[in-house]
Amino acid sequence: MRVILALLAAIGAQACMRERTLGAHHDGHIKRQADVTFPPVLDANEQILLDSFDNTSISTWSYYYTHGDHIAGRNKTMAQWTADRWTEYGFASRLDEYHVYLNYPLSHSLLLTYPNGTTFTPSLQEAVLPEDETTGYPNRIPPFNGYSFSGNASAEYVYVGRAQKVDFARLEALGVELEGKIALAKYGGPFRGLKVKNAQEHGMTGIVIFSDPGDDGNMTEAKGVIAYPNGPARNPTTVQRGSVQFLSIYPGDPTTPGYTSKEDSPRADKSNSVPHIPSLPISWLDAQTILQALDGFGTPGVQVNRTGWVGAIPGVNYSTGVGSGATLSLSNIMEDHITPIWNVVGIINGTNQDEVVLVGNHRDAWIIGGAADPNSGSAVLVEMAKAFGTLSKTGWVPTRTIVLCSWDAEEYGLVGSTEWVEEFIPWLKGAAVSYLNVDVAVSGPIPDIAATPDLHTIATSLMKKVVWPYHGSTNNTMYDIWTQVNTGEVGVLGSGSDYTAFLHRGIASIDLGAGSGPTDPVYPYHSNYDSYHWMATFGDPGFYTHKAIGQYLTLLLYHMVSDASLPLEPASYTPELQSYLAELNDTIITYNGTLDLTDLTAAISIFETSASEFNELRDLAISTNDTALLLVTNHKARDFSRGFTSQGGLPGREFFQNLIFAPGLDTGYAPVTLPGITESITFEGNWTLAQEFVGKTADAILVAAAMLKT
Repeated sequence: MRVILALLAAIGAQACMRERTLGAHHDGHIKRQADVTFPPVLDANEQILLDSFDNTSISTWSYYYTHGDHIAGRNKTMAQWTADRWTEYGFASRLDEYHVYLNYPLSHSLLLTYPNGTTFTPSLQEAVLPEDETTGYPNRIPPFNGYSFSGNASAEYVYVGRAQKVDFARLEALGVELEGKIALAKYGGPFRGLKVKNAQEHGMTGIVIFSDPGDDGNMTEAKGVIAYPNGPARNPTTVQRGSVQFLSIYPGDPTTPGYTSKEDSPRADKSNSVPHIPSLPISWLDAQTILQALDGFGTPGVQVNRTGWVGAIPGVNYSTGVGSGATLSLSNIMEDHITPIWNVVGIINGTNQDEVVLVGNHRDAWIIGGAADPNSGSAVLVEMAKAFGTLSKTGWVPTRTIVLCSWDAEEYGLVGSTEWVEEFIPWLKGAAVSYLNVDVAVSGPIPDIAATPDLHTIATSLMKKVVWPYHGSTNNTMYDIWTQVNTGEVGVLGSGSDYTAFLHRGIASIDLGAGSGPTDPVYPYHSNYDSYHWMATFGDPGFYTHKAIGQYLTLLLYHMVSDASLPLEPASYTPELQSYLAELNDTIITYNGTLDLTDLTAAISIFETSASEFNELRDLAISTNDTALLLVTNHKARDFSRGFTSQGGLPGREFFQNLIFAPGLDTGYAPVTLPGITESITFEGNWTLAQEFVGKTADAILVAAAMLKT
């Protein structure tokens, strides 16, 4: 089942975006779970924290963040403002500067030329809307792709679906000539950088990527829904910007792989992690004419028979376009820089300074706005700092140190967080208890979490303490909505946001937020319309979901830094590992191969025993109030997951050290479990390598087990 969920998550999702839930949607009564008390019962400190949250002040923070240019490397004023707010609320705050490779747009153009010589010039712009003031700012940022290659391409073009490896394989089976052509691709499926990578590897000279209303379900103009700004459907000029770094190979500054980017750092060749063909993002309105020029040529879309190939742009049949004679002339001129970026770090020291809980959100955005991505999370962090400042006035001091982080340059490729982790990894490996990530805190009303298994219990139990505003009702807990409107299953982490560097250094991690369902307003991801006006009108009027997700994150942080017994559950890995093993067996059968899984099966069994013994030891420490023994068990719970990263990483992408879960090679963010084994089979067809990673994965699990036992 988890494999199916992972595949569904790959349809339409992009990095740092909460997935649109396309399943059942409950607009009526939510049934209270039997074990949920309503209204929730809170202790005195929990009550102070939750009462400190105010949706009006969150709206104020959101307004500030969404009314200025804060693209990576151009937001020092906003970074300092964030540090100043955190300082006001009792956090010792600073700016950590790095010097990284970024690029910015200078000019771009796109021209369609028909065989008869007539032309069509796409606008490559989003409409300025009088109702939405920031869409008309004179310094608004044009659509572009970060880390895109600077250059020109002119050639015939073909439609390549979602530009996944299997899409290109299907085109080759249909006899489509790819080399020397320009690719026209739709969003959905793999991360956009991997679309460019796949086109590049097939000898194509450029790629144009468009958003498709088919990803919006029934919330489209074609189905009678009014478009933004007057309604909740996608504005037809919406353009999704984003990075085209090869995210599943290496995140972070591509010129300093594996080490920190300082002003005098040596710079490495970046060609293995960024493209060398140009790319442009466009709207579906611009794509409509370009696609129509291919109609009647090559194979019609329905006959291609590929998942997600046919979209919902009116008057288009999504043909491959072979032989159309139409050409595209693409120009994308970028300016390269080695430039400063600024992470904001705020600290409240705990009594146990060798136990640290980190909470992070990125601050940079592709546009002036960024009301959902990322500044719903940024606003929540300011309000959370205020809440802890209020609690500190009572004399409360955390047991464990709190570190707040506002990352820069996440959008380019998790750059700020990756460089920071690379600098502080010795300290983090010795002290970090967990990393809590809130990126898109709110793009809709439905809560969603993905986490390492040791965080499942605390993450789900605290949902029962938060009142969740859902479609006008305040008679539900977050847990009620999560279990009935969402899947009620904790997701598996892959990549796509700032938890990545922590997860792949063996630190317990969670990513949380709230997204939209099939009858909720379409979230204009990475578009000028991800604005304060959109959020206040459609995304979260009144900012009540912001308040609720902030309260949840605050309770999670409070218990992680305050509970005498660290609320991590190593034993929760056991059923997950067994599930991953069952999925691996299914993969082996599907690919008609043979692997000896004896060592892996035995390692999981040994881990189960060690986790059980750990629970007995911790129960003893709690029942006898043995503080010294409790410190020992807390450190075991903190450290054991480092074992999963002890074997040197994945083949060809050593940054990804976690052998239990990793981003898929051809997704960039959606997770693959037991990735060293699984992808040796599914992508490499290399059963010898798969057997080698059976041994390495078993060894990693044994190291984790030994850390719990000794």
